[in-house]
Amino acid sequence: MAGLTTVGAFVRIPLPYVPFTLQVLFVFLGGALLGARLGALSQVVYLGLGLAGLPVFAGGAAGPASILMPTFGYIIGFVFAAYSIGVFTQKTHTPSFLNIFLKMLAGLVIIYLPGVVYLYLNLNLIAGRPCSFQNALLVGCLIFLPGDVAKAAIAAFITVKVKNRLPLAG
Repeated sequence: MAGLTTVGAFVRIPLPYVPFTLQVLFVFLGGALLGARLGALSQVVYLGLGLAGLPVFAGGAAGPASILMPTFGYIIGFVFAAYSIGVFTQKTHTPSFLNIFLKMLAGLVIIYLPGVVYLYLNLNLIAGRPCSFQNALLVGCLIFLPGDVAKAAIAAFITVKVKNRLPLAG
């Protein structure tokens, strides 16, 4: 799943501060299909590869300096979201689209929390670009919400199809 998250990083539409990518889709699927531990581990591997210098982050960013990227908080959120989604979905014995979709949305909140806070702190303290928290919320969350909700729906659909065909999956 780390490989798919990398592919998702390169499918991107550049926007100010935070690009639109498909990474979140693969974070959702990793947690739901691999389970909490393996889903989180896949994102730790992704994070580790990027910090080790492989250009896996959006825009080909890599290395320890990536910690200074305004978007690094989202990458941290990927680990916790994959784990949480795995925990949430493992407790679902008969997965329905709505049930899984709501769990994906909870995972989205877990991505956005460190992402927006880190974006706000980074812009104000590191990048020297004064930004209100409301603006950080707008450029780091609200403009992505419709697309990320659609990704949650796609991931929920795929998860239900896979789990109904392979009852032991996840």
